[in-house]
Amino acid sequence: MTASTATETATQSTTAHSVPSAAHSTIETAATTPGQLRVIRRNGKVTAFDDSKIKVAMTKAFLAVEGSGAAVSMRVHDLVNALSDQISSALKRRAPGGGTVHIEDIQDQVELALMREGHHKVARAYVLYREHQAQKRAAEAPAQATPEIVLNVTHADGTRSPLDHVRLNALIGEACSNLTDVDPNAVLQETLRNLFDGVPEKEVNTALVMSARTLIEKDPNYSFVAARLLLNGIRSEALRFTKQPVTVCTQSELSGLFADYFQSYINTGIEHELLDPTLRQYDIKRLTDAIDTSRDLQFSYLGLQTLYDRYFLHEGGVRFELPQAFFMRVAMGLAINEIDREAHAIEFYKLLSSFDFMSSTPTLFNSGTLRPQLSSCYLTTVPDDLDGIFAAIKDNALLSKFAGGLGNDWSRVRALSSHIKGTNGKSQGVVPFLKVANDTAVAVNQGGKRKGAVCAYLETWHLDIEEFLDLRKN
Repeated sequence: MTASTATETATQSTTAHSVPSAAHSTIETAATTPGQLRVIRRNGKVTAFDDSKIKVAMTKAFLAVEGSGAAVSMRVHDLVNALSDQISSALKRRAPGGGTVHIEDIQDQVELALMREGHHKVARAYVLYREHQAQKRAAEAPAQATPEIVLNVTHADGTRSPLDHVRLNALIGEACSNLTDVDPNAVLQETLRNLFDGVPEKEVNTALVMSARTLIEKDPNYSFVAARLLLNGIRSEALRFTKQPVTVCTQSELSGLFADYFQSYINTGIEHELLDPTLRQYDIKRLTDAIDTSRDLQFSYLGLQTLYDRYFLHEGGVRFELPQAFFMRVAMGLAINEIDREAHAIEFYKLLSSFDFMSSTPTLFNSGTLRPQLSSCYLTTVPDDLDGIFAAIKDNALLSKFAGGLGNDWSRVRALSSHIKGTNGKSQGVVPFLKVANDTAVAVNQGGKRKGAVCAYLETWHLDIEEFLDLRKN
């Protein structure tokens, strides 16, 4: 078997004549399943991701290098399964909620997996075959006279319209402005490669962000490009809550809309019982005049994505808080009891939005809300009785609910086998209660925003110290 025949069933790129039409129809239908990973083929069609094709391609590649005896080898079988799982996991990590991946990206992952595991001869055969097929396609392209693929976008109401290339270029150009060593055309080409006819409108911006993100390894400035493209999606979400909803807005247009947006944002937050009604008493115009929307451009991708995922206020999963509104909301909460609260809020805002200082997570979560718990850490001592122990665990739950980190001193709780006067029995010691405290932290989970954080302390003189130290073991 030759190297070319070994990989003729190239990963996810089965040719049209090798698949019966009925099967082809099934794949196309499966590709539309929500949340499923889909593959964009070279002809622009979209099919469901099928890892069995990866396994077939790699198996034939191993057969080409090791001979036909490898077909019954459990070693090859197990190796192909492990590599296939590794490749599938890597692809799905990039799009955990489903999405699209180009055929070339899958084949790149196959090459990387083979090289990383030391199968250099198999990888070389695979690379040579891909190059041979690319040259073959290039030679056949003029003769085939394949028509240019027209991309249409599917809107939320089900209607379709042609992809707006002018706006796409404008968004990418704005995202790359004033940044060195970034290429707008590289972002555009990578984006177009990952779009398909009928792509949902919301996936276009996702493709933009992911395209810039893949280029970060080439130059760190692409992190700012990805962040600015992510901002486009955030603006589209948040500006729906204005008096006159806006779904399309560039960063340069945002400053003219911000006054209307910020007033609507405050009202929306209060209406949904997410913000303190006292925020309405601020001089909103004075505050919005001090907001500098250009500071959005300071974000790197990871920082902005973290704010979007964890910190921005949302209703029904739709974020209505823009970055500068977020900083001003925190500042308003901090200044709420000051005499000239607008002046102090503006001072706090400038400090936070410039990144010269950043408050801790509980402050960012809760400032300006109905439950303004702003402290990071709480240290408590657990008493030596059941009422006190479970009151401490209740306090842990309530404090953790609003993002407080906890430190409990358990030294007062009696040790294992100590006498219990009330029952004339023996104590089970500290460790069982620590398990309850740990499970409480897992269950409360800081209000569903991030994992709880609890630290347990025990003095070295305590008789349970050895069992306590054993808890560090897996």
